[in-house]
Amino acid sequence: MLALVFIFENTRSIEIRLLIPEVTMPLWMALLGTGVIGALCGVYFMKRRG
Repeated sequence: MLALVFIFENTRSIEIRLLIPEVTMPLWMALLGTGVIGALCGVYFMKRRG
């Protein structure tokens, strides 16, 4: 619930540059994508460990 409040409070557009040219997207989308990638990495390493 708290994560949803945080995401909906950050709706402005930002510019992100990683390995591809600069991309403009809403901040909530970048936060959500980062959270999903982090969760997937956590699941992968927990399965690999146990």
